[in-house]
Amino acid sequence: MTITATPVPTAPTTTNSTTTTPATGGTSDTSGTSGVVDNQMIASNFTTFLQLLTTQLKNQNPLDPLDTNQFTQQLVQFAQVEQQMKSNDQLSSLVSLEQSAQQTTALAYVGATVVVDGSTSQFTNGKASWSFNVPKPATATITIKDSTGQTAYTSTFGMQPGEQSFNWDGRGTDGKLWPNGAYTLSVTATDANKQSVGVSTEVEAPVDSVDLTRNPPVLSINGQDYTMDKIKRIVRPGE
Repeated sequence: MTITATPVPTAPTTTNSTTTTPATGGTSDTSGTSGVVDNQMIASNFTTFLQLLTTQLKNQNPLDPLDTNQFTQQLVQFAQVEQQMKSNDQLSSLVSLEQSAQQTTALAYVGATVVVDGSTSQFTNGKASWSFNVPKPATATITIKDSTGQTAYTSTFGMQPGEQSFNWDGRGTDGKLWPNGAYTLSVTATDANKQSVGVSTEVEAPVDSVDLTRNPPVLSINGQDYTMDKIKRIVRPGE
């Protein structure tokens, strides 16, 4: 069901882990440098330890051999630390790959028309569109206000259950044509028993840009920020 707003001849109504920081940030560089230094230090200490162990074993008294238990324990500890650092490096690589995949996915949304929860839509090219879901038959009063809170349009409609779309041509209740800009729609609905009916609103708009410096990436839609998990569906041109 599609509802198209038409003027009514009445008076006008007056949303800090360093491994997830983008590569351009200074924190990631510091963390990466620190990891390289730690790896070099571990490798140097391990090499020195092996040299000392080999030298002592070569020069030990055959009649009184050295107790190698302590050396063995330290050797095991070195191996455990080295393994842990390798695991950390692999985890950092996985996080970096995931972040890269998120950025690639976010870039693909730019220019696409999507539907998200919201009530603010841009009136441009003679049209502003919203959609909403009505759980049961109701009488609904639709009110549209501009960015300053001034009422531009209001009217009452009978609605059936299901998803509804509402297209506004920019003309107010008095027939006045309102300028381009952001407009907010609100719906107040009641059923046959005059009980309030909750109506959720959605907006359909193109993705204008994506901010890759934030984690996760943030999409700009109708001048507002949304993460990718807020997108409910993608609409192909002409649908």
